[in-house]
Amino acid sequence: MKKLAFQGFGWRSPRPGAKPRMSQLALVVAAVALFAGACSSSDEPSTQPGASVTAPAPKGAGNAGGGTLTVFAAASLTESFTALGKEFEAQHSGVTVKFSFAGSSTLVQQLTNGAKADVFAAADQATMDKANQGGVIDGQATVFATNKLAIAVAPGNPKGIKSFADLNKAGLNVVTCAPQVPCGAAAKKVEQSAGVTLKPKSEEQDVKQVLNKVVSGDADAGLVYVTDATAAGDKVQKVDFPEAQQAVNSYPIAAVKGGQADLAHQFEQFVLGTEGRTELTKAGFGSAQ
Repeated sequence: MKKLAFQGFGWRSPRPGAKPRMSQLALVVAAVALFAGACSSSDEPSTQPGASVTAPAPKGAGNAGGGTLTVFAAASLTESFTALGKEFEAQHSGVTVKFSFAGSSTLVQQLTNGAKADVFAAADQATMDKANQGGVIDGQATVFATNKLAIAVAPGNPKGIKSFADLNKAGLNVVTCAPQVPCGAAAKKVEQSAGVTLKPKSEEQDVKQVLNKVVSGDADAGLVYVTDATAAGDKVQKVDFPEAQQAVNSYPIAAVKGGQADLAHQFEQFVLGTEGRTELTKAGFGSAQ
């Protein structure tokens, strides 16, 4: 059989009986090796014994590079949600949870005015309904906790307040939430149930402002949530009253339109799950009804 000539490498068919020169032989060997290497290369990973193969990451894996999750939440959720935010960050690499705590009605107004957020958690259903009517809620809201009112007084209860009716004692400085705020709306329900009309020294825009008035000594008593009095520790003394059961607030949570829907729903499920339930119960919240 006639031997092939590799023209590009200076190799030609040798004359009969002639021995190929070593330089020509070396070029042939190199060409064959190069050709074999090119034929064996492909886009597939090596399957040779001991070869390390790294599979490409599936699409949608992880948290899309992390990012910031913005949560608008009722002021009464400050302690519990701050703790849950840290737990959520620990379980979602690269994610930062940013909170905006205020009165629920204030937060709804901010959202309807164009404020950007991913999640909204309100202190009552009526406020969430307003947010929904304002077109800022994505999907259905879900109730995750309940709360009720208590009376916060100075440590030792120097004014001797033992009942809701005692808040009408002469000379007593009482502070409540404004009627449009969930804690204020709950106070009005209690007033109707107890047949007592309060004359507050001031009406605040969120429950933390009421609590701070008592802590600072600017008020003798304040109507706050059980959870806020509990969070204050020994700075105040909590006085429970049976009429509070007539105004139990349900706390709903929902994703906000235009936000990060996937991450928002993950946070919702986190709050509704075991971690959320544990932290909320520790703070004094009741279970969802």
